[in-house]
Amino acid sequence: SSGINAEWPLRPGYFEVHFSCSRMSLHGKICLVTGASRGIGRGIALALGSEGATVYITGRTLDPSSSVPGSLKVTADEVTARGGVAIPVQCDHGEDQEVHKLFDKIQKEHGRIDLLVNNAFKGVTTIGANRNTPFWDQQMDSWDNVIHVGLRCHFLASQYAAKLMIERQNGLICNISSPGALFNFFTIPYGVGKAGLDKMSEMCGKELKKHNVACVSLWPALVKTEHIMSVKDDLEKSKINGAKINVDNGETVEYAGRAIVALMNDPNLMQKSGKTITTADLGSEFGFKDADGRTHHSLRCLKTGIGMRYPWLGAVIPSFIKIPWSWIVAAAHHYY
Repeated sequence: SSGINAEWPLRPGYFEVHFSCSRMSLHGKICLVTGASRGIGRGIALALGSEGATVYITGRTLDPSSSVPGSLKVTADEVTARGGVAIPVQCDHGEDQEVHKLFDKIQKEHGRIDLLVNNAFKGVTTIGANRNTPFWDQQMDSWDNVIHVGLRCHFLASQYAAKLMIERQNGLICNISSPGALFNFFTIPYGVGKAGLDKMSEMCGKELKKHNVACVSLWPALVKTEHIMSVKDDLEKSKINGAKINVDNGETVEYAGRAIVALMNDPNLMQKSGKTITTADLGSEFGFKDADGRTHHSLRCLKTGIGMRYPWLGAVIPSFIKIPWSWIVAAAHHYY
C-alpha cells in the first residue's frame, strides 16, 4: 500500500461520478505543481483543487498580463473556486536559489509535501522556432532552455521533495513527460529531455521504493493548451511521423490532473513506481473521463495508431485490442 489514500474504492466507472460529486479525496494533502500559470500545469492544479487539496503553484507570471495567457493569480482563483486551497509562489525554476526558497517555504508552513508534479518547462517557444531547423543550425538555447527548465530543474525539485517525503515514508513525485521520449517529435533537445526524464523517473523510483515513496513519468497525449490552440491551424497542416494531427481529438488540460488524482488514490501505487504511464491507460484502468466527457484511447490501442493515418479504419477497430509495450518500444528502438 502507498499509504496515500488506501481506503479509496477503486472500481470501474467510479470517476465518472466521482468528479462531479465533490468527494474531496485529497483534502489535507499538500501538493506542489510547477509551471502552473497555464497549460497542463494549470489543469493539474484545477483537478487537485477539485479534490480539496492544498496546492502550491509556481511559475514566472504572477499577475495577469495582456502579453501572455494565464497567470498564477488566475489559476489560484480557479483552484479556490473548485474547493481547493491555492498558494501561488512566483518562482523561476531555472534559478536554484528560488527553488530552495520555495521548498523552505513549504517546509516551514506545512512541514511536509505529499505530491510533487514536475511540469515547469521553458522550451515551448524555442521548440516552435526550431521545429524545422536542422540541429546544426540551431542556437544553443534550443538545448539549454529545454534541458535546464524541463529536466535539470525537475531533478533539483525531486531532491528537495524526496527528503521531505522520506521523513514520512510517504509521497508521490510525478514527472510530466511525453511520447516524444520514444518517438521523434519536434526537436532533438525535446526528445533528449523527455527520454532523460523517463530514465530519471525509473531510477528515482527504484531508490525511493524502500522508503515507500513513488516516482512515475506521466505521458499525456496531445493536449489542447493555450499555445497548441493558438497554432492549431499550422499544426493541422503538418504531420508527426507521417500521421496527420487533429487537435480537436486532444486531451483537455485537466485530463492529466485526473490521472494524478487516480494515482494519489491508488492503494497499489508502489507497483507503478519507476514506470512510465500514459494518461489514457490510467483512464482505462480507473474509469475516469476527460473534463468534457470524452474517453481517450492509449497509444497502445491499435485503433489509435491506425486512426492517426486512416481515421475511417480506426473508427471501426475495438479499443480493447492493445499492442504490448515491448512491441512498440522495439519498433521505435534505436539500438542495433
